[in-house]
Amino acid sequence: MDTEAKRDMRRRITAARRTVSEEQVAKAGSAIRDALTALPSLTMGGTVAAYYSVGTEPDTRKLITTLWKQGTYVLLPIYQPNGDLDWAGYDGPDSLVRTDQGLLEPTGHRYGLDAVRRCAAVVCPALAVDQQGVRLGRGAGCYDRTLDRIGPNTRTVAVIYDTELVAAVPAESHDRPVQGVVTPERGVHWF
Repeated sequence: MDTEAKRDMRRRITAARRTVSEEQVAKAGSAIRDALTALPSLTMGGTVAAYYSVGTEPDTRKLITTLWKQGTYVLLPIYQPNGDLDWAGYDGPDSLVRTDQGLLEPTGHRYGLDAVRRCAAVVCPALAVDQQGVRLGRGAGCYDRTLDRIGPNTRTVAVIYDTELVAAVPAESHDRPVQGVVTPERGVHWF
């Protein structure tokens, strides 16, 4: 169950994101791609689980395309009715379909909920992350469940705008932290 503090923070950040221009989203995507593709754990680790950004989220499409073109096997989530995430391989932009929720999901073979256990890295969405790695998501809990399934050597990084790295995020017992964040101006920051 979400706390009122989480709902309030989520409303404020979502409202702020609505003011972000397409140009700012694109610029953020280039910076995020450059910062993350400089990490050997993403470019040489074999498989990376990521997500295909929508709307005014910090852009991850450039990152996914670059990783894929460099030979990294990229898994993207498939949202399940129960809120869990299944995973399928990204095979270029033509391998995606738009869902009823407005998300773009891969159409290929599904690897199951535990596919992230074998990933070198998981790049996940967030609305905010604090200095301890506590991440604020959209409230469905799907990435908290995903972060519960990662392998012992899997790196986890959330993608946010610079203003969304905050002093504190309200946390509950089911919330799972990330190991780092990437922002357009600060690049990668590990906790």
